[in-house]
Amino acid sequence: MVALLATGAIAMAGTACSSQKATDGRGNDDGKIKIGLVTKTDSNPFFVALREAAKAQAGKDGAELIALAGKFDGDNEGQVAALENLVQQGVDTILVTPSNSTGILGAIKKAREKGILVIALDTETNPKDAVDATFATDNLEAGKLQGQYVKAALGDRVPQLLMLDGSPGGTVDEQRHNGFLQGIGLTESDPKVLGKESTNGDQNKAQQAMENLLQRAAAVNAVYTINEPAARGGFAALQAKGLADKVVVGSVDGGCQGVRDVKDGKYALTVMQFPKKMAEDGVKAGVEFTRSGKKPSGFTNTGVTVIADKPVPGIQAKDTAWGLQNCWG
Repeated sequence: MVALLATGAIAMAGTACSSQKATDGRGNDDGKIKIGLVTKTDSNPFFVALREAAKAQAGKDGAELIALAGKFDGDNEGQVAALENLVQQGVDTILVTPSNSTGILGAIKKAREKGILVIALDTETNPKDAVDATFATDNLEAGKLQGQYVKAALGDRVPQLLMLDGSPGGTVDEQRHNGFLQGIGLTESDPKVLGKESTNGDQNKAQQAMENLLQRAAAVNAVYTINEPAARGGFAALQAKGLADKVVVGSVDGGCQGVRDVKDGKYALTVMQFPKKMAEDGVKAGVEFTRSGKKPSGFTNTGVTVIADKPVPGIQAKDTAWGLQNCWG
């Protein structure tokens, strides 16, 4: 009887250990390192480039990448479900580009409680220490550079600004918006800000938004855009009204189509960011964590570069030839 009880206790202990190993995020039965990636969407060229770079780096490092995404920019519920899915699949690391920097915190907390390393890419969480580390663009700086360039390009003209924003409440959207206003030297309530509308970073929505804004602000001479799809939509509306050559349009992204747009004169500049570096750094950190237990921490700025063919005072920029050699998408 004693022997049977001891055998049963050992069996139960073994079962408990196996269960913990399968759920702590670092003990996959096949020995394969599993890295999950959750992006805001699976169609935006920026996130496509990020996903492809992550997949390539995972392959180099002998890891498996499982990529999921929200259905649209701002789909917090979809991202929460994706994180829960990855936890169930027993990933070792989750890389996430949060659509809502507070709405996703509960799902992140649950993942970290399972021993899973969670790294934010592109977008910080709020608070920042809700994740183990962040690899991202300094989006406030990106917006500020856009604003500084537009201000310098206007020369002696007083800004008459329209703003094509992203998604209401989005962290990146607010950082770029606020940075632009700092760069151009305006406040939120300044009468020189003629109007602003949300576009969700979508080209068609941006074109419609610009058409609406132009009905009451035809004197516009400067346009802020959240990203390059929004810039293309804004340009189409300006061109239809015969205003394209009278307005300085700025943007952020650095996709290859965006750089070509700058070269073709559709907008004056774009601020290039580097999704490939974010993805590669995130995957490398995840692999290192699984193999050695070493965790990354804090914010790593993956850099920005102004791309423009017309030099302006006080702004360091690379031309579109350089941009086309370094762009993504």
